[in-house]
Amino acid sequence: MAKRGSGSTERGGRQPAKGGGGRGKGGGGGRSRSRRRGSILGKLVYTCVVLGLWAVIGVAGLVAYHASQLPPIDQLSVPKRPPNIAILASDGSLLANRGETGGRTVSIKELPPYLPRAFVAIEDRRFYDHFGVDPVGIARAVVQNLTRRGVSQGGSTLTQQLAKNLFLTPERSASRKIQEAILALWLEHKYSKDEILELYLNRVYFGAGAYGVEAAAQRYFGKPAKNVSLAEAAMLGGLVQAPSRLAPNRNLKAAQTRAAQVLAAMQELGFAKEPDVKVALAQPARTYSSRGGGSANYVADLVMDVLDDFLPKFDADIVVSTTVDSSLQAAAEKALVDELNAKGVRYNVGQGALVSMKPDGAVRALIGGRDYAQSQFNRATTAKRQPGSSFKPFVYLSAVERGLTPDTVRDDAPIKIGNWSPENYTHAYHGPVTLRDALAQSLNTVAVRLGQEVGPKTVVQTAQRLGISSSLQANGSIALGTSEVTPMEMVGAYCAFANGGTGVIPYVIASIKSADGKVLYKRGAGGLGKVMSADADGMMNAMMHETFVSGTARKGDIPGWDLAGKTGTSQDYRDAWMIGFSGSLVTGVWLGNDDGESTKKATGGSLPLEIWKTYMTTALKGEKPVPLPNMNRWHARPEAAVAQAAPNPIGDIIGAITGEPQQTASTRPPPPQQRRRGGDDRNFFEKLFGVGED
Repeated sequence: MAKRGSGSTERGGRQPAKGGGGRGKGGGGGRSRSRRRGSILGKLVYTCVVLGLWAVIGVAGLVAYHASQLPPIDQLSVPKRPPNIAILASDGSLLANRGETGGRTVSIKELPPYLPRAFVAIEDRRFYDHFGVDPVGIARAVVQNLTRRGVSQGGSTLTQQLAKNLFLTPERSASRKIQEAILALWLEHKYSKDEILELYLNRVYFGAGAYGVEAAAQRYFGKPAKNVSLAEAAMLGGLVQAPSRLAPNRNLKAAQTRAAQVLAAMQELGFAKEPDVKVALAQPARTYSSRGGGSANYVADLVMDVLDDFLPKFDADIVVSTTVDSSLQAAAEKALVDELNAKGVRYNVGQGALVSMKPDGAVRALIGGRDYAQSQFNRATTAKRQPGSSFKPFVYLSAVERGLTPDTVRDDAPIKIGNWSPENYTHAYHGPVTLRDALAQSLNTVAVRLGQEVGPKTVVQTAQRLGISSSLQANGSIALGTSEVTPMEMVGAYCAFANGGTGVIPYVIASIKSADGKVLYKRGAGGLGKVMSADADGMMNAMMHETFVSGTARKGDIPGWDLAGKTGTSQDYRDAWMIGFSGSLVTGVWLGNDDGESTKKATGGSLPLEIWKTYMTTALKGEKPVPLPNMNRWHARPEAAVAQAAPNPIGDIIGAITGEPQQTASTRPPPPQQRRRGGDDRNFFEKLFGVGED
């Protein structure tokens, strides 16, 4: 029993030992597993920390490397914006912008609040919350792009976009994005949010050559940025995503669709009220298009051509005030374009130019072609064409300065110079005529005779004295305007007749100022001085006035005004001119074809005269008539002014046929005041030979 007991005890003792050993062994295994798990977790944390540190070091190194490729931070500065040249009309309205940007710099305070907000709403709604780089925006962009299977949204902030525009190339690469972020942080440190937004609005590209919101507003809507509507602001805000694709002048529908998205974002953020958004959606923005391709650009080009003469260097925005009257510019453009649209094909006339000046040479309107959008060549200032009979006043001036008068008589008869035999427009000859009638009727043989009397060199010198700067050939045909000149030269030279005999230098720039109003240039008095006597000026004005009374410009008469001038048609009808003036305005019109092709008998007395009258009627409307200078003494014909000559038997025969008495060289022509201007009571030359179309 004892053994069993002891055995039992022993077994019983072993059992607890076993049991205890089992529990002890089992507890030791748990602690071992815990230690193993703790060891793995510790290693994992350690590994993560090490990898994180290495990642930080790597990123820091990467950032440091790319930062080293940038200029030192202490030397970093926002590059200057290329200067803009704002070109204004005489009333202060904008004619055009010139420069690389296409518009001036504007302050954010000038703009309606909804304009900058449009950009924030669609491009960077957390603009005022982030520090230049927006992790939330990046995460949102990643989610959007993943869910939409493609890149549909970017994570760049406005500050990053500005950094790219200011300092970097447009390439898409990780390296550029890192530099962009670095520069964005620098910008946020250096400038306030509003300053950054203002820089952005003035630097971002809007398509069509427009950099900055002012340039874009002018380009697309024909108004300054401060005047854009909510709908227009939304369209501008939407453009920066893809300027080429969304430019409203190329894809208006896409631009309007994008603008609707901008308006929705603005309403969501509280940047625009619901009623205003509804109005903007109902009346979406549309582009502005200037009629005729924008003739004011010809003025702007002229300004840029001569600007260096007055202000050789400038590195900030400037404002150039011109002498051009915007209403006259519009009237001139309309007169020229409408006439060419209506009759250009019939007469085979493809191009035209118009120049209008005050008698002191101040350009009031300048049209360099039919459509600036199609051709930027400025025919008013650059094209040299034969002036034809519009050059004859320089011949007649040379003659009166040698002692002749408007009532001096010369033969209208065949003349031969070497192998050259000039003829009249009608191929008919009228015998002895006064210089007054010869110029009014544009008789070629008389002009050639006068040119031979005074000498071709004298004619050239006279024209140059009045301001013609083109090279002139001193030969017999100079009397008929065979040397080429520009419309600007011709109108400038005629100013001397309109102002009493003072030569002028045509000018278009009145003043130049800096953006803050500092005067950099102001035009003073200047010109060519006295170029003809008052007596000579009076005689010339009396003869050119007769052109409107009974001659080739009679259809251009404007009631109530004393007018003077001359028409002209070059050989083979290649050029047609009309240059005429009142005492307050001198205007010239040229029509023809750029390639020199002949027109279908377009003469100075036809289309150019019609354009001239249409424009001048508008330009002089409401103004008090100004008399032509020095003309009174020579306005009426003295009784004994015409020399006696043999009777005119041909005239008697024609008189029997027509039932009207015909004038002879011994018969005094009727005084101008007894003739009906532009009416049916035309003189002998007009009825018999159809003269008056040169």
